[in-house]
Amino acid sequence: MPELMDIAVGGLHFSLRVWRAVDQHKPSTVLLPGTGKTARDWDVIAAGLCAERTVYAVDLRGHGASAWPGTYGIKLFAEDVVGILEQLDIGTVDLVGHSLGGLVACVVAAARPEQVRKLVLEDVGFPHPRPPGLPDRPPGALPFDWQMVEQVRPEIDDPDPGWADVVARVTVPTLLIAGGAASPIPQDHIVELADRLANARLTTIASGHLVHETVPDEYLKTLIAFLAD
Repeated sequence: MPELMDIAVGGLHFSLRVWRAVDQHKPSTVLLPGTGKTARDWDVIAAGLCAERTVYAVDLRGHGASAWPGTYGIKLFAEDVVGILEQLDIGTVDLVGHSLGGLVACVVAAARPEQVRKLVLEDVGFPHPRPPGLPDRPPGALPFDWQMVEQVRPEIDDPDPGWADVVARVTVPTLLIAGGAASPIPQDHIVELADRLANARLTTIASGHLVHETVPDEYLKTLIAFLAD
């Protein structure tokens, strides 16, 4: 079972789920979930990774047990993650991000290449403008702040032109795991992101957008092979 950890960064508190390696031989791994997902989303994957490496799954701001400050954006998420890495003080890490978490991971890897050994992006494409649209709010209590969706969704629909520079500054070895035709993410945008990255490889696991959730065994096999290579 994971332990819970709270870290303070910039006056906000962040909740992490931590799986301590029984016999640590590998760099620690940090997992960033997608929009509306919490650190618990990574439980199965983290349990499969922690034999030789300590694993940290992060509740981003506005998610789960972390602070819900009411102000959100990809840059803010990335600044939070950089602060968390500094507080953990665990040296270089392998950084894994799904969807929104993958975009955040790109910004972190671009800003702090000395802190990221390898980068894994699950079903993440190069950002392109798309018709704006806010999904309907699900009924009842949510494990995330709906204001986060209201603020981040427009940023994804109309992305900053600076993304080209961000991606150009990501130099660490990167694995892109595409979800295939069943995913709502345009797969050609994932191919484009792989082409733009300095040191990337791309593999497709045809399972839709939630690759790690839908086919965890295949995802783990692919992830572990890349991290060990």
